[in-house]
Amino acid sequence: MPQRRQFLSLAPRLLAAAAAPALIGLARAQEGVSGRSVVIGSSAALSGPLAALGQDLKLGIDAAMGQINARGGVQGRSLQLQMVDDAYQPNRTLDNVRKMAAEGGVLALLSCVGTPNNTAILPVIEENSLPYVAPLTGASSLRKGSSRNLFHVRASYTDETQRLIQRLGSMGLNGLAIVYLDNGFGREVLGDALKAMEGQGMKAVAQVALDTGGKNLAEVVNQVLAAKPSAVFMATAGAVSQALVTGLRKPSPSMPVVGLSVALSNEGVKALGSLGSGVALTMVFPDPNRAKIQLVRDYQAAMRALGQTEFSPGSLEGYINTRVLAEGLDRAGKDVNRARLRTALAGVRGLDLGGFVVDFGNAPYVGSHYVELGVLGASGRFVG
Repeated sequence: MPQRRQFLSLAPRLLAAAAAPALIGLARAQEGVSGRSVVIGSSAALSGPLAALGQDLKLGIDAAMGQINARGGVQGRSLQLQMVDDAYQPNRTLDNVRKMAAEGGVLALLSCVGTPNNTAILPVIEENSLPYVAPLTGASSLRKGSSRNLFHVRASYTDETQRLIQRLGSMGLNGLAIVYLDNGFGREVLGDALKAMEGQGMKAVAQVALDTGGKNLAEVVNQVLAAKPSAVFMATAGAVSQALVTGLRKPSPSMPVVGLSVALSNEGVKALGSLGSGVALTMVFPDPNRAKIQLVRDYQAAMRALGQTEFSPGSLEGYINTRVLAEGLDRAGKDVNRARLRTALAGVRGLDLGGFVVDFGNAPYVGSHYVELGVLGASGRFVG
């Protein structure tokens, strides 16, 4: 009897010890990690006005994950992407990310698309301590505070806008018309542009809001042309940018048109054809068509492995963002979880991906301030 009582007194502790590995395994599985794979979530515009941008991004992510997995994955685990379409609608982005967070099937988020969309999901990221790498937005409003969960890779729209305005001012193109998307992204870039212009002693001859679906395009084009600007600054993104350039360039082929890195997708540039020649865009990553640095050579090889022979800024961004996430996963070690991944990413300093450097420094974490200017040629590629 004494032995039986002793056994019964020990039983709860023995059962707890036996269950502990199973509970740990369950917790890890609920964070998107198994013995063989790591699941990464994303909500992106795979349909709607920014569909081409979202599709470019996904190609680059798939290329990077394919390349990484072919080499054995990260810490012996393959990377898997769970990307859900939101059609560039912030409420759908919010629903998608809430579901991912509630179900717990992803370890981290990667490159959700759009300023209003990323603004909508920030509370969910913070509430769930969900590591989030490389939002596809350069909004400075999302780069304030000291979030431990948010790791931006690309330069900000403020950086891009300042560079563009300085260049236009140095060329004597002072009478700008600004066309901006009638949403959070467009209005924020409008503010950046006006501030940068004030610093250069420039004034806008027109400020015109463009519906995200382009419903008022004809009216916008007429207002811009009537203002007789020396150049048009597009604070726009997606298919509507292509329509805007077409609307401006058909009646005025020599009209100087400039925009940010997200203004035109690869498909949009191709669709413009000769009308896109001379359009100037900021570049927040190296030229994807010039294999002068190792990073671009690696990217092109990864794209070709998928059967892709066309390269674009959007797919290069997806590729780079995935490489940064993979670096964090590798540094987090075999027993990766969300907390370890956050710590590992925060420790990234001077990471050279092959000619492009990412350095998160201190929160708010912004890995790069790289901004160059490119001018599209008749072929749709950057020239010069």
